[in-house]
Amino acid sequence: MSLKGTVDDANWTVTCTTEQTQKGIECSISVEQHDVDGGRFMHRFKHACTFDNEREAVLAGLRDGMTWVRLKAEHTINWTTDDATVAKGE
Repeated sequence: MSLKGTVDDANWTVTCTTEQTQKGIECSISVEQHDVDGGRFMHRFKHACTFDNEREAVLAGLRDGMTWVRLKAEHTINWTTDDATVAKGE
C-alpha cells in the first residue's frame, strides 16, 4: 500500500507519496510554488530516512516539505530556476 499526503496554501503545495522498498518505506516530496514568473516552481526530493510505516513517512515528508517552504520564504535558502523545474504556462 502507498499513501499520499498534500498540504495546500494560496502560494504553495507540498505533496508526499510513500513507496515500499527493500530498505523500508521511502517518502518522495514535491514542493510547488504557484505563479512564479508566469509559471510555477517545482522541487522534488526524497526524505533522507526510511520508515517502518506509511503514516510516519507521510507525516515526516509533509513536515520536511513545509520546512523547505519556510526556509525558502525567509530567503534562508535561495533556490533558482537553474536548480529546479519551472513549468511555464501550465
